[in-house]
Amino acid sequence: MALPGSLRRQPANRGLVSHCTHHHIVVFLLTFFSYSLLHASRKTFSNVKVSISSQWTPSCLNSTAPELRPYELWNSSHLFPNAEEATLFLGTLDTIFLFSYAVGLFVSGTVGDRLNLRWVLSFGMCSSALVVFFFGTLTEWLHFYNKWFYCCLWVVNGLLQSTGWPCVVAVMGNWFGKAGRGFVFGLWSACASVGNILGAFLASCVLKYGYEYAFLVTASVQFAGGVIVFFGLLTSPKEVGLPELGADEDSSVEEDANRPLMGNDDADDDDRNYSIQATDTDNQPQAIGFFQACCLPGVVLYSLAYACLKLVNYSFFFWLPFYLSNNFGWKEAEADQLSIWYDVGGIIGGTIQGLISDVLQKRAPVLAISLLFAVGSLFGYSRSPNSKPINAVIMTITGFFIGGPSNMISSAISADLGRQDLVKGSSEALATVTGIVDGTGSIGAAVGQYLVSLIQENLGWMWVFYFFILMTSSTILFISPLIVREIKLLLHERRLRMLAE
Repeated sequence: MALPGSLRRQPANRGLVSHCTHHHIVVFLLTFFSYSLLHASRKTFSNVKVSISSQWTPSCLNSTAPELRPYELWNSSHLFPNAEEATLFLGTLDTIFLFSYAVGLFVSGTVGDRLNLRWVLSFGMCSSALVVFFFGTLTEWLHFYNKWFYCCLWVVNGLLQSTGWPCVVAVMGNWFGKAGRGFVFGLWSACASVGNILGAFLASCVLKYGYEYAFLVTASVQFAGGVIVFFGLLTSPKEVGLPELGADEDSSVEEDANRPLMGNDDADDDDRNYSIQATDTDNQPQAIGFFQACCLPGVVLYSLAYACLKLVNYSFFFWLPFYLSNNFGWKEAEADQLSIWYDVGGIIGGTIQGLISDVLQKRAPVLAISLLFAVGSLFGYSRSPNSKPINAVIMTITGFFIGGPSNMISSAISADLGRQDLVKGSSEALATVTGIVDGTGSIGAAVGQYLVSLIQENLGWMWVFYFFILMTSSTILFISPLIVREIKLLLHERRLRMLAE
């Protein structure tokens, strides 16, 4: 008994290796490190919050201030009367950044689908590096402190940094098909966590000289990375004469390797005519519209789910070093280094969970199981004792079950959504769909950063973790229709295999 096409699973690793060239490796590394550098510059801000707060508030206990600068200049930098107001403003800056980042993602996705992805990515990296330099280094060197100026710079920075993720996901989607996509994108999506680790490492190394040098180092490295991307990145295989994904329609292996997981498995294999775009036009596909992308199956549900999950993930990203320093009284540099373990857990989680989803050829059930464990790990981490080894272990477990699903939704699942059968023949849907998913997630994260500072100030850190548990549970709720559908498909496939045997 012959199995339907949707059940003829190709070994992920075999399909991946057979089509891998040195161009694939170069694209993987360039996109990986380009986004890592963007995240490193963001992480710098979260890692120096304690130093910035001390700089912006008067403190007779600040023994290092007279050594770094004259008293009159130290006194002139007071923006806030106390540390609480400074902390609230830092949370406001996080919110401002994420809101502008979210708006920029909706725009950058459509722009990336219509312009050269390499140009857009390189421009975003270089111009964002300049803004970070102005924000953290130049203002300190000139002893210029102004709340409105900081807000304006961070709005611009959010808009510029939003060019990164849609572009790199689209480039990766152009080069890597469904075969092994969960594993490849799971490993590749560690770029954000590697960027966090890199940013924390660079900040902790130069923080003793002043927080302005932390911004200087990360901005310089990011600008250099933007230049390398401009001259070295290939956005699609056709630029070097390789066939595009899905071009070999006569090969069943290639067809199966490039059919995304988000394709309609219930549809007949012979039904190839239903598409948002006509496929008999010229060889250059046109980008789909924003509202067309929103109407694609799974886009809205995953976007809402990612809004809740990214809120939790980015709260750890922005506030974990501050929490460790504020709650346990640990030194800022030590808190920065310890926070790396959350990202280590996210790297491992994204890779392993992506590999499992490749084997099952279903993403939602893997996400659901991981998020259920995330609820338990959040509860356990909220009660972590004042012990660095124990805290690091629980932090790594928490990162595994929260960072892993977050990486999967923002990368592999976004690529699946942008390459499903309804947009076959239009690879330019990738950046638009990625921008919608990540943009909606960033709106949730933006609201969350303000709520975290508000909850912490009025109720304490324990209620912040209760809030995280609520948001993680909401993520499961939003993808529950997809979980039910994919579990039914798994059971149906199992019955068919049993009959075939």
